[in-house]
Amino acid sequence: MQRRLAAILVADVVGYSGLVEADEGKTLSTLMNLQTSVFRPLIEKHSGRLVKLMGDGLIAEFTSVVEAVSCAIAMQTALSSERNYPAAVSGIVLRVGINLGDVVVEGDDLLGDGVNVAARLEQLCPPGDVLISGSAHEQLAGKIDARFEYAGEQNLKNIARPIRAYHLPLTGSSFVATKAPKLAGPAIAILPFENMSADPEQSYFSDGITEDIITELARFSELMVIARTSSFALRGRMLDSREIGRILNAGYVVEGSVRRAGNRVRISVQLIETTGGTHLWADRYDRSLEDIFSTQEEIAQNIVAMVAQRVIDNNELTSRRRRPEDVRAYDLFLQGNRLSDDFAAGAQERAEALFEQAAKTDPTFARAHTGLAYIYLNRASDGGIGIPRQQDENRIKALRSAERAFALDPSDPRVQCTLGYICMTWRDFKRAEHHLGLAKSMNPNDATILILWAWMQGALGRPEQGLAGAEVAYRLNPLHPAWYNYYKSRLLFQAGRYGEAAILLEQRTFDTPEREPRDMAWRAAAYAHLGRIEEAEKCGKVFLDAVSRRWQGASSAGPPDYVAWLIDVSYLREDRDVERLRDGLRLAGLPA
Repeated sequence: MQRRLAAILVADVVGYSGLVEADEGKTLSTLMNLQTSVFRPLIEKHSGRLVKLMGDGLIAEFTSVVEAVSCAIAMQTALSSERNYPAAVSGIVLRVGINLGDVVVEGDDLLGDGVNVAARLEQLCPPGDVLISGSAHEQLAGKIDARFEYAGEQNLKNIARPIRAYHLPLTGSSFVATKAPKLAGPAIAILPFENMSADPEQSYFSDGITEDIITELARFSELMVIARTSSFALRGRMLDSREIGRILNAGYVVEGSVRRAGNRVRISVQLIETTGGTHLWADRYDRSLEDIFSTQEEIAQNIVAMVAQRVIDNNELTSRRRRPEDVRAYDLFLQGNRLSDDFAAGAQERAEALFEQAAKTDPTFARAHTGLAYIYLNRASDGGIGIPRQQDENRIKALRSAERAFALDPSDPRVQCTLGYICMTWRDFKRAEHHLGLAKSMNPNDATILILWAWMQGALGRPEQGLAGAEVAYRLNPLHPAWYNYYKSRLLFQAGRYGEAAILLEQRTFDTPEREPRDMAWRAAAYAHLGRIEEAEKCGKVFLDAVSRRWQGASSAGPPDYVAWLIDVSYLREDRDVERLRDGLRLAGLPA
């Protein structure tokens, strides 16, 4: 079978049978006119291919998710404008579903899971709107002027796994989600606190306060705390508490605002039960900045007491981290942390300068050093391909920074997590397991810690345990960032679930395969284990070409060295896992 990754658009006429029954001739002629004058030209304009026309709908293929979504919007907009002329269109309304996935090519037709998911999403889509899969949504960030709403995980007919869906409400309608699985405890989402200061640039401070309250709450096993990336994804959305609860599968929402003036800060906060929109508790805190940490703890304890209906004994808070002795260091850390995930030109350098300034301002502040550790590790990963880790200055500095943070504050779970993660990149599996295990026990609801702990389980030869941990991380962070799939794809591969691994790897490399050489190598191995040798060989070639252009190691190196580097930085401890990867690479034609 020939396969390929494609963006699939499926459109269907709402109430087609009723329209035909009411006026068969008019309905059929109208549809034929629309196919000729609207649908075909728009598909061609957006570089798509019409795969199949049915009496009441169509299937189209695109090489770009952006073009597929743009085409869907154009189709719905054209029909909406035509509805001003009832004689021309006769009440025809479309549902549209879009998916990015693997398809089987059979002549001019397309079959398989990639098409089926798009078709099932189309069936769930509100009339006149567009519903897309999570894999398609990940490709749209910053590329299209349309605001999708998270529609939850959908259990689709004949599709074994739940599919994340996103709804584009062109008609203003709401998506009615299917019931989401219940979390293990009361689930709570902390929305980004609103910056009420006169200076809009102070939003980093209100964001930092929000994130630290999330971290405080995540320590308590009584709660399931929705991850920051999911709650922050709803910033600026005009949604009531019921809608927010439905989107995030949270029974409780915390809203708040921060007003900072000079050395004073006022935090207003309220706790809302989402099912009925009931305000359970509200308070206001006027404090000096020096008291900000005790204020955060007080807020966290009040929320936990209200939601879990028990008072938290301070003696149980064994994982509370040290507070910086100089609050200015905390302020600088928040500014740097805001930039730490930004890879635009100069952003990482600005973040590094802020972390260094924080460490200089308060030499006892551990989190400044964790920030620096990730800055150095990012540089090593992107710019040190082929350099032995013992000779890579950035890797050495990353480890030293993580160890410095641990020496300053071993009670902070994020510090434990950082050291464990960087020990993994040094193939120091014993230390990695120790520190990541401690981080997980300290913060059982921290999605970032959980996904990294899950990846470590795979590296240690326990992929099934890792997949179970990853599932919890995904539930805690329903709007999780795309990099979660980097780790899950490895776990699926190690568990022998090559088809699922290949889908995630295709999604990660769909737009810019040459920028992700590690993913392309694993994708080649997954294809090879599936018997898709031709595709595996193509991916293997992309891997070799990308690594050769970015190689910083010995100038005499060639493909065997590139593969040896890949095996080394895959961080697999068990020989059977290494051989599984090597077998796939060999089948893909690589010198493994």
